[in-house]
Amino acid sequence: MTYESTVPGELSDPALRGASPLPEPGAVTIVVPTFNESANIRELLRQITASVPARLPCEVVFVDDSTDDTPEVIRDAARDCPYPVTVLHREAPVGGLGGAVVEGIRAATSDWIVVMDGDLQHPPALVPELVAAGERAPAGLVVASRYIKGGSREGLAGGYRVAVSRAATWLTKTLFPHRLRGISDPMSGFFAIRRSAVTADVLKPLGYKILLEMAVRARPRQVTEVPFVFQERFAGESKSSAQEGFRFLRHLAGLRTASPVARMVVFGLIGATGFVPNLFGLWALTAAGMHYLPAEIVANQFGVAWNFLLIEHLCFRDRRQHRHWWDRAGRFALLANADLVLRIPLIALLVGRFGMSALTATALALVTTFVLRFAGTEALVYLPRKGGRTGGGAATGQGRRARSRTARRSS
Repeated sequence: MTYESTVPGELSDPALRGASPLPEPGAVTIVVPTFNESANIRELLRQITASVPARLPCEVVFVDDSTDDTPEVIRDAARDCPYPVTVLHREAPVGGLGGAVVEGIRAATSDWIVVMDGDLQHPPALVPELVAAGERAPAGLVVASRYIKGGSREGLAGGYRVAVSRAATWLTKTLFPHRLRGISDPMSGFFAIRRSAVTADVLKPLGYKILLEMAVRARPRQVTEVPFVFQERFAGESKSSAQEGFRFLRHLAGLRTASPVARMVVFGLIGATGFVPNLFGLWALTAAGMHYLPAEIVANQFGVAWNFLLIEHLCFRDRRQHRHWWDRAGRFALLANADLVLRIPLIALLVGRFGMSALTATALALVTTFVLRFAGTEALVYLPRKGGRTGGGAATGQGRRARSRTARRSS
């Protein structure tokens, strides 16, 4: 038995895969994102070997963001595994766990891709059933669910984590009732998807809820579920944290504002909240002795800054890489202040030329300038520049995409 190192692009080389360049029907790639899971690797591969029948062509792809010896442990444990085992170690964990899964999908060569955690809370024995259920349906996505008959979340330790999980499930199903119809457990990290049913490039993961990302952005038409019992961790500690919780909420906001109409609604709500820092600034400045006219101009900038920060994170988070932050901030401030300059002449025109009342003219001017401000913000601040360089971290992160090392069993 010999081993060799390759790069991800060589995974599809027919000479490495065997007699045929195309996987057999029902072949499966198991994608396992890992972060400091060295104590779980050997048992995970042992259970996969015991659970996946020899007649089911299989490969295991670990996408690793670890700071410990997990990659070395994977390569050593792969010697005893009858299936090809790949470890793709990323220098920068772009997109968190979800980004790791996307990298695994890109590296996969099989008909089916099963995504599961590396801590054995997702039982490997269920892998063949996920693939079989997808073939029987036929379905493009098979979700291992804790919330249908036969499933259980008993391995979810502590009342706090149970409450958070249930609240997150309720929130996501409330925000996406159509996209999540038929999925009882959108927070599950254990699922199978047909390779033909997902395009990795449309996914924009942030954090660890990659199933939600797939269901909203690229959900296959046919979905089925298989019950599973959530297990206790085999070893190590949970990676859940308050920071991951905030990333999840940011991810939800980004998914919910993906459509132009939703973005416009959120844009308007954020604009309304901008009155708070505006009025507070006006009060503070006039109380300090500043004349109310320059105070109004300065106070308006507090509202502009407030609106910019919220819009950056809630409306256009995935478009920030196209320009530097100072370029975006400057353009946004110009548009926001131009709104004031435009609104007064427009009100005067509507009253003097068209005979509208001041109240009606003001309301119409507010709506008109709001629509123009939203369109201008989207077009002039957050759309990519034609042929220009990107200015943010996402592109840089892609440039730092993983260096890979692959341990494969060859005959």
